[in-house]
Amino acid sequence: MNNTYDIIIIGAGPAGAIAAYQLSGTGYSIAVIDKTTFPRDKICGDALSPDITKQLFLVDPELSSAYEKLSSKKAVSTIEFIAPNNEKLGIDFIKENEPLTHAFVCSRLEFDNFLVDQIRAKKDIDFFEGESVKSVSTSDETFAINTDKQKLHCKMALGADGAHSIINKRLTNNKLDRKHYMAGVRQYWEGVDNYEDSKAIELHFQKDLLPGYFWIFPLNDNRWNIGLGIPSDEVSSNKINLKTKLNDIIQNHPIIKERFKNAKPLEDVQGYGLPIGSKKVKCSGNRFLLLGDAASLIDPFSGEGIGNAIRSGRVAAEHTLSALKTNQFDAEFNKQYDKEIYRRMWPELRVSALMKKLLTYPRLFNLLINKAVKNDSIKTLLKAMVYDLELRKELSKPIFYFKLLFNR
Repeated sequence: MNNTYDIIIIGAGPAGAIAAYQLSGTGYSIAVIDKTTFPRDKICGDALSPDITKQLFLVDPELSSAYEKLSSKKAVSTIEFIAPNNEKLGIDFIKENEPLTHAFVCSRLEFDNFLVDQIRAKKDIDFFEGESVKSVSTSDETFAINTDKQKLHCKMALGADGAHSIINKRLTNNKLDRKHYMAGVRQYWEGVDNYEDSKAIELHFQKDLLPGYFWIFPLNDNRWNIGLGIPSDEVSSNKINLKTKLNDIIQNHPIIKERFKNAKPLEDVQGYGLPIGSKKVKCSGNRFLLLGDAASLIDPFSGEGIGNAIRSGRVAAEHTLSALKTNQFDAEFNKQYDKEIYRRMWPELRVSALMKKLLTYPRLFNLLINKAVKNDSIKTLLKAMVYDLELRKELSKPIFYFKLLFNR
């Protein structure tokens, strides 16, 4: 058995799978290690934004085509923002004459397994499932990985093993910061009212959850992904029990409880943590790169991380090929990866972090939604902001709300 590779990827989620997919066929030896055996569940909201459709197309149009044919996903056309006063604003995903604007909801068990199947089919990738990495170390000569089954070496290691990445934990000084971390819970349900008509993902910004939110996302087969996400520092300072809070909303919220009167849960409430991208972190070092959640690339406003995970997989593959071609793997050279990651992603992450701050002001958020519902011009502007980063920046400026306040 080969124990020395050019590239070893730890983690076969979207970031790791995409990096492996893009590196395949380049003539370099590749291994992927994951502690679980696929298909496996991943606690998540399961919403797949239009950005994911776009990113998969950029990786390979054939991969995008296979994704379009994935039968286990449910198409959604709208995102609904429900303000604390229960006013609702719907913004369409799909834009005319732009085919890469479709959004879906698909369980991570099914979506991640779809991506893993793509790398399973690659003959130049060794895939080690159900194998846990116990230790990692790096030197001028090699990157060493000890699993519970073998010892491996490589020229470059890609850490795509999520929020608790062993490379991030052992080889960087990145620390858990509750101000830049989100706590979440998820529960699958069936029989929630309005399934046949539902083509929207719903974000409910209730006053006592801000700057977090409660979500309702429709899956296929009359199943639903229900959950809530709240910044970890808010959870800690206010001593919020997320599981209790989720049950309280479902059972007692005057509007939501009616939709659940004939529904039943399909599992116990599941909890997880998300390192959000509201501050820059170290994404590389000597002979290693961090991808996806391991690099804290989750959108601070929406909590969506799959699109940026895939994007980081693409950037990591490009950088790794450059490192192999020039035989440069040192920390100084790998800083180029950090620069490229933040060149592509930081403007949007920064704006999303500013938008999240808006949620700490319920009256302002109510005003924004109320005006948009009643005023077509403002609604059009907000729709544009979903797609246009420069327009989204307007939400962070006080003058926008001054104009909003006096707009009739």
